[in-house]
Amino acid sequence: MKRLILFVVVLSYSVSLIAQSTNLQKQQLFQVLQNVKPEAAGFSTERLKRIDKNINDWIADGRLNGAVALIVHDGKIVYHKAFGYDDLEKTKTIHTDNIYRIASQTKAITSVAIMMLYEEGKFLLDDPVSRYIPEFKKQQVLDKFNAADSSYTTVPAKSEVTIRQLLTHTSGISYPQIGSDAANAIYGKAGLMAGIGVGNHRSLEQDVKTIARLPLMHQPGEKFTYGFNVDILGYLVEYFSGEKLDQFFQKRIFEPLGMVDTYFYLPPSKQNRLVSLFIEKDKKLEKSGAEIDFNGNVDIDYPKTAGNYFSGGGGLSSTSKDYAIFLQMILNGGIYNGKRLLAHNTVRMMTMNQIGNINLGANKFGLGFQITTEKGSSLLPTPEGVFEWGGAFATTYWADPKEKLIGIFYRQLWGSTIGEIANKFKVLVYSALKD
Repeated sequence: MKRLILFVVVLSYSVSLIAQSTNLQKQQLFQVLQNVKPEAAGFSTERLKRIDKNINDWIADGRLNGAVALIVHDGKIVYHKAFGYDDLEKTKTIHTDNIYRIASQTKAITSVAIMMLYEEGKFLLDDPVSRYIPEFKKQQVLDKFNAADSSYTTVPAKSEVTIRQLLTHTSGISYPQIGSDAANAIYGKAGLMAGIGVGNHRSLEQDVKTIARLPLMHQPGEKFTYGFNVDILGYLVEYFSGEKLDQFFQKRIFEPLGMVDTYFYLPPSKQNRLVSLFIEKDKKLEKSGAEIDFNGNVDIDYPKTAGNYFSGGGGLSSTSKDYAIFLQMILNGGIYNGKRLLAHNTVRMMTMNQIGNINLGANKFGLGFQITTEKGSSLLPTPEGVFEWGGAFATTYWADPKEKLIGIFYRQLWGSTIGEIANKFKVLVYSALKD
């Protein structure tokens, strides 16, 4: 009898603990990001001061004009600070709510958008793109390229480009301006730009159909080639939803999550919060002029224009807090503040290796993110399973499902050769995490 009573007591206690844990997990899914003291969320205040010192040292050395750093642990903001100035005269301070051109960080948001439509049954990942954009039928693959006059020969593609290959950058579609010499020349001759500062003289539909008529840089599915893939996905979002990409983002992602400062083109009331872009020359910073040489001049104030070109691969500007909300939704398995955007198994697919044995250095790629492998986890403190990416103007992020950790480090630099700073930030963050 005593054993039976003891068993019942232990069972009741276990059920109670499970119920409490389940309720806690449900409560976390309805939470929004709030600031807490570092110790309350598993961080050392003393060790976080190392971040302050290092960033201030980088600014003093002239390697940075300013930056914003943000750390989220277990759904709580433990660190969110701004450093430095938005001008070389050091009169305009950087603030945590400054807006940054996030460039290729746009890709993750477009990837979520297309996967939301995937969940609605609009398509399957291995569908050929030509089923929805007929111009992608019977594509050709680059065979020989003549640099002297940009002429080339092609061979037929062995298979059709699929939506999955667009998500994983394995389609063979490259970029102008930042691609190979052949891609730069071929795409440049067709008048294409890499989605940033395009202006209103082109349309997304026109560009996507132009891309479809140009040769692939390799056979579909054979290599990882960073390119226009996610701009094409942005067009497919418009095709499947019947809405412009900016409208879909606003109604289906930004408003539900409470991302109040993320736009393709900033409203006038928020334009004063857009930070300046700086250019590094000979390891010294100078403020850029009206345009930068992006292998073709680009208006750096494009977020302040009244544009109508919505680049799913690079067009957004945002704050560190807004992007942290987006990443927290992914870490939560597709839900934030009670608003579910994706099912948890869709998130699982997006954050796992989707390129098999295709070479991408030490790591792999999922559906929209680079994924840290066991081998990659030996290079930095980020463990296996971390998903991450960044933007051309020196913005970077990562999210860690095992540690329930988000790190964001925003600068606004072009031509930077000091990329090790972002990795040092990772080391400093993980070093401040308590056991």
